[in-house]
Amino acid sequence: MIPVLGHLGSIPIQSFGLMVAVAFVAAGVVMQLDFARKGEPPELAWAIVVFAFVGGLVGGRANLALEYPAAFAAAPAAFLASRSGFVWYGGLAGGIAATLIPIRWFRVRWASAADTAAPALALGLAIGRVGCHLAGDGDWGTPSALPWAIAYTNGVAPWPHPPGVRVHPAALYEGVALAVLFAVLWRQRGRLAPAGATFAVYLIAAGTIRFVVELVRTNPPLALGLTEAQWMSLVAVGVGLTTWATRYSSNPGGTSKPPHTSASRRAKSIGVRSSR
Repeated sequence: MIPVLGHLGSIPIQSFGLMVAVAFVAAGVVMQLDFARKGEPPELAWAIVVFAFVGGLVGGRANLALEYPAAFAAAPAAFLASRSGFVWYGGLAGGIAATLIPIRWFRVRWASAADTAAPALALGLAIGRVGCHLAGDGDWGTPSALPWAIAYTNGVAPWPHPPGVRVHPAALYEGVALAVLFAVLWRQRGRLAPAGATFAVYLIAAGTIRFVVELVRTNPPLALGLTEAQWMSLVAVGVGLTTWATRYSSNPGGTSKPPHTSASRRAKSIGVRSSR
């Protein structure tokens, strides 16, 4: 791992920060392309990126504050400025809530925007997990003797094991799985219907991925032998299944209403008829 990639003058270039920036830019490009494909405002992509960034930070820190209220109360400023604790479920919830503002402002259906965001979320989180690996920020797994196991001895988080102990690169496991999910969702974009189905698939798949990765993580169990991340993963999977069932049952033919593009509106205004 390489926590610091270099220096820009006297400013260190943190690998985690750089990968987060790359993740948001990549997500923005992916959304912009898909919004343009559907005839929806491509500029909404970058509004979502900005609001998701702010909402994700707030959600991640709020989640950590709820987990460790004593530490937050003791030093609120240092707690909020810490680089640790940006867990995916807190950031995901905060980001989704914040993006409701620009989606409503641009008058795009939430289900359609969520479908566009689904592959972008998978790609962005995959890149972010590479940043976790490079930084050695504590998102590693349990001890392992596998050939690809790694000792994060010079990461930003303290290494809790004695010399010679290597662990599962859990962040890379999750990153690879999310990259595959991105490829699948990107290939299937526009084919899953009705609107909202793609986002439902993302919630189901991403929740399942995190649940499985937690099996080799060091997080302590919260209840019934499951970690907090596993419980939140089950919630994500449940929401995804409910969304899929609800939306599909209301449209059993599996077709979604086509987006009202400016081109289609112009066609209607001049009396152009579609062929049968």
